[in-house]
Amino acid sequence: MTDARWSAADIPDQSGRTAIVTGANSGLGLVTARELARAGARVTMACRDLGRGEAAAEGVRAEVPDARVEVLRLDLADLASVRSFAEGSPDDLDLLVNNAGVMALPRRTTADGFEMQLGTNHLGHFALAGLLLPSLLRGDGGRIVTVSSGAHRFGRIAFDDLQGERRYRRWPAYGQAKLANLLFAFELGRRSDAAGAPLRSVAAHPGYAATNLQLAAPRMDGSGVKERIMVLANRVFAQSDEMGALPSLYAATVADLPPGAYVGPDGRGEMTGHPTLVGSSAAAQDAGAARRLWEVSEELTGVRYDLAGAPV
Repeated sequence: MTDARWSAADIPDQSGRTAIVTGANSGLGLVTARELARAGARVTMACRDLGRGEAAAEGVRAEVPDARVEVLRLDLADLASVRSFAEGSPDDLDLLVNNAGVMALPRRTTADGFEMQLGTNHLGHFALAGLLLPSLLRGDGGRIVTVSSGAHRFGRIAFDDLQGERRYRRWPAYGQAKLANLLFAFELGRRSDAAGAPLRSVAAHPGYAATNLQLAAPRMDGSGVKERIMVLANRVFAQSDEMGALPSLYAATVADLPPGAYVGPDGRGEMTGHPTLVGSSAAAQDAGAARRLWEVSEELTGVRYDLAGAPV
């Protein structure tokens, strides 16, 4: 099914589709939004900083003159912002790309008191997708793409210390958040299938792509040395953000993806390359942990999914 040389030029016509891409002001999110718009989709670029978002949108319009893009403010680290964004979003939504994220930060908390990596990468997106569900179920069949990471393989869900209040280590916390992304994506797929809902939930990861994601933590630490090391690593080892966005674009647009699909690069160690179907860890396939995380996420966010009432 997978063409080893699949690229953005192979994106099927997206005319008539409406999409939301989170974290669309730079990096993978910007490339994803731009290429969806180039293929004909109407795209909402969800950005925490409206100024940076508008500048990014102007860049998209300059490169794709007929692009239909708009910018709306979304701060995934604030559930009030998530709810406000959902209320102002298009009501005929076909695609949601849960792309935004943070990585390996010193311990911080969200506006709602969640550990920042879990709160932004997982809980914010969990709430957003649930609030947008009526729009996604309104048409012929919506799709949600959740962006994870190869780091999910060293993650575990610490249900006894989910917010890292007793012990916080930034990289294990990142692995937990990325594992949570996959558990969510796969569990949503199972629940949608069981309810007969016209919704497809798939996941993707970019491999090692050079973006600003790697620079945020060193800057928060105030470490110029760490920042220079990450800049050098990006130059030497990483692929471009253009390539890193391909798995998300593949997951978002290819019609015949199987249930529970997970798309990543086809190169050695899934670090670089063109998109293909990839495997995930045993922990990501743990349906019991996925159900437990789902219930905890509903309790923490106050968002519950109504898939049972979905049109069949």
